[in-house]
Amino acid sequence: MIRSDIRTSDINQLLEKVREKKYGKYLASLNLDFVRGVRDQRVNFEFPVTAIIGPNGGGKTTILGAAALIYKSVPPGRFFPKGGKYDDTMQDWKITYELVDRDESKNSTVQRTARFRQFRWNRDSLIRDVLIFGVNRTVPASEKKEFRKYASNSFQVPIENEELFNDKVISAASRVIGKDISLFKRLKVDELGKVIFLAGSAKDGSSYSEFHFGAGESSVIRMIAQIESADKNSLILIEEIENGLHPVATVRLVDYLISAAKEKSSQVVFTTHSNDALGVLPDKAIWVATPDRIFQGKMDVESLRAISGKIEKKIAIFVEDDFAKTWVEAILRVENTSFLDQVEIHALHGDGNAYKMAVSHNENPAIKNPALVVIDGDSEQDHTLLDYAFRLPGQMPEGYVFDRVLEKWAVVGGRLTVALLQKFENTDKVHQVLTETRLANLDEHVLFNQIGERLGFVPEKTVQMAFSTIWSETYRAEVSDFLTYLKSKIEI
Repeated sequence: MIRSDIRTSDINQLLEKVREKKYGKYLASLNLDFVRGVRDQRVNFEFPVTAIIGPNGGGKTTILGAAALIYKSVPPGRFFPKGGKYDDTMQDWKITYELVDRDESKNSTVQRTARFRQFRWNRDSLIRDVLIFGVNRTVPASEKKEFRKYASNSFQVPIENEELFNDKVISAASRVIGKDISLFKRLKVDELGKVIFLAGSAKDGSSYSEFHFGAGESSVIRMIAQIESADKNSLILIEEIENGLHPVATVRLVDYLISAAKEKSSQVVFTTHSNDALGVLPDKAIWVATPDRIFQGKMDVESLRAISGKIEKKIAIFVEDDFAKTWVEAILRVENTSFLDQVEIHALHGDGNAYKMAVSHNENPAIKNPALVVIDGDSEQDHTLLDYAFRLPGQMPEGYVFDRVLEKWAVVGGRLTVALLQKFENTDKVHQVLTETRLANLDEHVLFNQIGERLGFVPEKTVQMAFSTIWSETYRAEVSDFLTYLKSKIEI
């Protein structure tokens, strides 16, 4: 994962700011009562930068459009055009909203509704600066009709119509694209100065027009320039944020948006298919849109294939977090690696999400391959209600696996030491580090990360795999319980 420069303290401050509704204008939530076949699905915007992920056709753009629809400056047809008689299903579409708008209410949130009735949208719209960046932002300048007339040997603008970017735009855009834009210019090419064409500068001092920019480079510069000139408390909507960008640039762009949310009280909603765009965001900032339901929580974008029913193996197993996935993989690997060839395991970040996704998956008649849900010992879900649910042993998974492995230290200590990338002769030292870390730990979810740091910055994943593998090799009865259950569900 590419490293973000956003601090955890900044994330927590923004989460608190939303909780306390310290905004002049903010979209707190929307409910898709009925839109494009989606019914009664709610999205809460608990962090000012929200990512919408999901399979194609899952409803990502629907949520983006719904967020924009309640604001007067956005024409309804921008996201929800009506194609004559071919869109008769739009009748009675309805979206309800909870919003912060201090011009309307100084102390409380306001409720609003947008509904499509009698061939038109009726909405109790509010005033807010809304910026929309669609996928067409990365179309090369040479392919944009409005720029074609500038492709000539005689093109130039008066010197007074050439303008350098301000320091904030230069700093932010240079960092995102990894190139100094301090000498880049905005060219005002029409009388009113509304049409802007860009010009760049190479390291040797030579200039070049936007016709020779990378599509991602141009879109980032334009986007950041517009955001910096927007009002405070503006709403920023971005389709496919990673479009045209290198993964490093994608991470840096999300970093910038979080910084803008902090400095300008902006609110951002973007769609993405990129794991890189999700890395720094808290779980509450990520929503998964599927054709029939919307749910909250961080997950691997690769798991979207399974959610949409595209399973290439015999069975899918939904678990609630990355450690549960590592643990289940270790159990299967210890028994027989052929199990892993027949099973897909997907972490959905939350026991409720994993549970509901397994139910949705198995109740979908279009999906032939079955799914199981494996929940942690501390899960509030009732696994006895489903024939395809299994509860792992123990309470808190990380603490349970750690404690059971240390119980067998006399037998497994040497192997575990080596698996933790330490020298065998340092077994006693490793045992001391493990014991001291366990005593000081206050949150078992970060136990393996703390161990990795104290052992010389061993990756958390490596520590998880070491403990999960040793546990699986040592506690064969518990392993057998899970494998017996799995074999009863599928013939492998």
